[in-house]
Amino acid sequence: MPVFGTRRPQRRFAANKPQISCRFDSLARPSHSHANPQNVMPDNAATSRVSVAVIIVNWNAGELLVRCLSAVSRQTVQPKQIFVVDNASSDGSCDAVASHFPDVTLIRLDQNTGFAAANNLAVQRADGCEWVALLNPDAFPESTWLEELLTAAKNRPEYTFFGSRMLMADAPDRLDGVGDVYHVSGLVWREGHGAPAAGNYLVEREIFSPCAAAALYRRDAFLDAGGFDENYFCYVEDVDLGFRLRLLGHRCLYVPQAIVAHKGAAITGKHSDFSVYHGHRNLTWTYIKNMPSPWIWVFLPIHLAAGLATIVWFALTGAAKTIFRAKLDAIKGLPEVLKKRRVIQASRIHGSGLLISILRFGVSRR
Repeated sequence: MPVFGTRRPQRRFAANKPQISCRFDSLARPSHSHANPQNVMPDNAATSRVSVAVIIVNWNAGELLVRCLSAVSRQTVQPKQIFVVDNASSDGSCDAVASHFPDVTLIRLDQNTGFAAANNLAVQRADGCEWVALLNPDAFPESTWLEELLTAAKNRPEYTFFGSRMLMADAPDRLDGVGDVYHVSGLVWREGHGAPAAGNYLVEREIFSPCAAAALYRRDAFLDAGGFDENYFCYVEDVDLGFRLRLLGHRCLYVPQAIVAHKGAAITGKHSDFSVYHGHRNLTWTYIKNMPSPWIWVFLPIHLAAGLATIVWFALTGAAKTIFRAKLDAIKGLPEVLKKRRVIQASRIHGSGLLISILRFGVSRR
């Protein structure tokens, strides 16, 4: 099976980077005290623990992390484990976790390893769980979020990963997205972003991949696909993993009852140099690694044209240096990407013809 991570205690992630020292603080369940009522599990939740781990990767999220964990503590179905992986934050958010959420397993890293590597580490540690639910610290789930995802997983066993209905936290009458779209050009976008929430996307349907800000994966499928590619650091790693899962025959379902309010880019900044660089470098790698033959050649002119248009657009909007660096580094990374491609394509069981049915050909962003 493809292997893209850096740590490999279960023979899932290649150990090709220096080991990162960690501190694991496994803490006891919180007591039902009146001093901190917002963090007490509901009575029915205490008897409803199932084989799922909630994983949150933190980097200087501050009060957002506290709000997120408070929402997790109010879930009608409580997870078996809750992990917070901290990427060397300097804002004291780890101390807040240890003080107010003693049910959480806190993993402190001594450097920022990125969203991809931190999630991979926690998925490895969740070895007693059948499912892993990923949640961003700026995502605030409604109380039935986890229950709805697990209900869908139980009722629709033909699917192995699931996406949420994400609302804009600052404008809850608008959708933040209902899953990721993969265009034949290699561009990606969040389906329904900015659309009115009322009356839209209220029915379960298959999607290409979920936004990993609020998603559920069957743990063995996540590991079999190689986890997130840690070279991505962050951005597009969820689409890349979704593509690889699909090539292995897995399918993704959008669950409209699983509702999350999401601030989006609250930590790294929307259209920041950081997000533009990682996003557009990783888009190129995702297309080259995963698009099967013959479609990689059929759609290559569209991919190149889209890449050129992207460069022109960002150059005209003042981000020329960033977009050129992103694409140059994407090209520099192609030798390793092509090695990964050979592994992925040799392992895939999903026919390229079936994949076409879930790709987007049109230009509509909704």
